[in-house]
Amino acid sequence: MADYNFLTIWKFDAPLEKVYNTIHDADNYHLWWKGQSKVETIKRGDALGVGAVKKFKTRSVLPYSLTYTGTVLEVEPLRKVVGTTVGQLEGRGTWIFEHEKGTAIVKYYWVVKTNSVIMNFFTPILKPAFEWNHDIVMKWGEEGLAKYLGCNVIK
Repeated sequence: MADYNFLTIWKFDAPLEKVYNTIHDADNYHLWWKGQSKVETIKRGDALGVGAVKKFKTRSVLPYSLTYTGTVLEVEPLRKVVGTTVGQLEGRGTWIFEHEKGTAIVKYYWVVKTNSVIMNFFTPILKPAFEWNHDIVMKWGEEGLAKYLGCNVIK
């Protein structure tokens, strides 16, 4: 298994609440995030979403897609969402939400390993390509979210 540690930072000139609500609503990722298939809800969580279990399928630039199931472990509204994944991607992800001078700031920390036999076979030579691919998918999310919310990405 190959281990990856990712940090993605998005900044938008949008209300934090809109950004948080859109990201927290994983069922609708396919509406704005290129590469994300419609999410299947396996189990609904509590009022905050804790305990929710969802199945994801992500397609990327490289000719493969990954299927994994995510479980929400912790939610602090407008501040943090923490979850784990199992399947072809296994790990822990944390979304952090901040607001500074009219800018919504989103940080996504993902410590993950792959359980794809093909990816693991090619990791010794293709790990940089897999990391690049992850960055592209996250860029699609950033651009798609900005378009969906009608706001701008702040660089």
